[in-house]
Amino acid sequence: MSVEISRKIAEFLDLKIGEEDVGRPCFASPEYELFSFPPTSFISIKDVQPDMRMAFVDGGNQELLGAPNFSVQMNRVYFNILAGKQRIAPRSVSRKIEFYSVTTSSFRNGEIFYDTRVFPLKDEFADKLPDERHLCFSSRDRTIVLGNRRADIKLVSTMARRFAEWEFSKHIVEKELEPGDLIVHDGSLQTSHTNEQTYTSRAFEAAVEKNVVFVGLSKTSTLLTTTGLSLLGAAQKLAEDCGVKGPWCLPIAKVVKLEHNAFIYVVKLHEKSRYVFRCEIYGEQARKMNDEELCRVSSALANNSKDISFLGYPYGLVDADSFARVGENEIGKYRMLLLSEISRIGKLRKFSRHVCSGDAHSVLDGMKS
Repeated sequence: MSVEISRKIAEFLDLKIGEEDVGRPCFASPEYELFSFPPTSFISIKDVQPDMRMAFVDGGNQELLGAPNFSVQMNRVYFNILAGKQRIAPRSVSRKIEFYSVTTSSFRNGEIFYDTRVFPLKDEFADKLPDERHLCFSSRDRTIVLGNRRADIKLVSTMARRFAEWEFSKHIVEKELEPGDLIVHDGSLQTSHTNEQTYTSRAFEAAVEKNVVFVGLSKTSTLLTTTGLSLLGAAQKLAEDCGVKGPWCLPIAKVVKLEHNAFIYVVKLHEKSRYVFRCEIYGEQARKMNDEELCRVSSALANNSKDISFLGYPYGLVDADSFARVGENEIGKYRMLLLSEISRIGKLRKFSRHVCSGDAHSVLDGMKS
């Protein structure tokens, strides 16, 4: 890219992205009830040491072998429990569960369907994994299609890990946490895919019954304001304009829907951090909280967000992401084991035909490196 083109793009962006009027939060559905917007609605997060324990949950997956008609994935879900800076050993639940999943396509009832089988690495993991009956999707399912194209099997193959995160969270709440504790899920509390609500409902009901606050924290957000700005960026600007020092919490909206029952906030968890995040509290719990109880939750998150590795982001989620991630370096040996077994039964050519139909792009990438 030339300097001249770069300058023109920068000037165009500056012209198109105005900040004089940040607008109000913009949601596609009228069911979202907006809270009063700034400058009066910023809530300072007090620097107090909370007396609650926090569990952080995250998951990761990586494809071992794939083609347009099948995908073999290695999946991992991990959690930790922290009390202040102290790591708490689990009482009965394994810190992580690992399993393989195999998603295949088939033609029935005049349509292409995707079905997933799960293979836990240990028998004790089986009850923490989703029911395979819930991992059957039509390729035209509106919750997984992109535009007017069939759903990509690679997206469908991630559902097993996604549902397992919710199911694992339920077990953590029931067996590892106490009333007044906090569980933090990486991402929004909104369900996006068919059958996902089955697992979120179980997790949320367990949290309500145990009086464990269920929180979702998103690293990214696509929410906008009525003037077309990113909501998180608009919140940062308003805080700066109003002289609000971090850490702070900004109530945005509440919604009561089957697929999304939550109070939504924007939070800045450390004064020196450049980042703000979308934070959600399960609606049935948030609507019963007073300001002191909300402060207790936000203070707990802020106190866990002082680590220099990612200042302003909970260390518990940094740790969970690190241990849940399935890296390419470890996938290599699992892939070789799988290919070896396929070769042993004399089916390598059969599967390579399908794999080669979808991996030409990776060949070109290899030629560039």
